[in-house]
Amino acid sequence: MKQRFNSYSLKKWAQNAGAVCSQFIIPLTVFQAIRTIVFPSILDVFLLLIFIAILLSIYFEWI
Repeated sequence: MKQRFNSYSLKKWAQNAGAVCSQFIIPLTVFQAIRTIVFPSILDVFLLLIFIAILLSIYFEWI
């Protein structure tokens, strides 16, 4: 039998994904900031900006 996804199950899945992401984003951002300071490259800067954007979106509940 096929399982159908309704909006409630997708919303619950998104909340779980957000909770997991919020646990890992701060250590990843700190690590990336240290790495950007020690070994600066354009890829490290862009990755740090992406992590900061994700961190702010979780903090201000934009997602």
